[in-house]
Amino acid sequence: MLNMQFNQTVVIDTNQLEWEESPMSGVWRKPLAREAAEHGHTTSLVRYLPGSSFAEHRHPLGEEILVLDGVFSDENGDYGTGTYLRNPPGSRHSPFSKQGCILLVKLEQFDVEDIEPVCIDTDKAAWMPGEPGLEIMPLHDFGHENVALMRCFANIKFLPHQHIGGEEVFVLKGTLEDEYGHYPAGTWIRSPHNSEHCPYVEDEVIFWIKTGHLLP
Repeated sequence: MLNMQFNQTVVIDTNQLEWEESPMSGVWRKPLAREAAEHGHTTSLVRYLPGSSFAEHRHPLGEEILVLDGVFSDENGDYGTGTYLRNPPGSRHSPFSKQGCILLVKLEQFDVEDIEPVCIDTDKAAWMPGEPGLEIMPLHDFGHENVALMRCFANIKFLPHQHIGGEEVFVLKGTLEDEYGHYPAGTWIRSPHNSEHCPYVEDEVIFWIKTGHLLP
């Protein structure tokens, strides 16, 4: 197991991790959290080299993907940089990438009743105004879980807040900061239920955020 203690904060600068080979030729990974080597709850970065593919497989408890770079594909379509995908429990596909891609992937973490497929090109979707200095792009919500992109303009400080149900962040652009440290693009942060902090930014920051999914 790796980083499966959900009552602990985890911070990983993925830029500092080495790529590891997967069982499929041309597909590499940076594991962030996983229940077992090849099944169960998993969060990782995945890189497809140009022309590589993964055998058809099923997602018993769903698959969540954010395309970070390149074009990811399967038999249902092509998904460019910025695409957010949710393949519901029981779905299956045969993924590949002609030109290569890098993905943030979360496996086997859906509620069994969360069955809505999602495909959003975030490069074309609209930002919505939030608190002063913030914009948000809702991506999905189900039960206590909420997923979005958030954009913070320069010199913004959040009010101190508590993470009811936990918080998970992947920094896409800029550097997110709080009283505990600095988190550049490529950093993955998982904060447990009832944790607290006071984040701020000096320059524009964009990050993927999921909340409410780590209730004990």
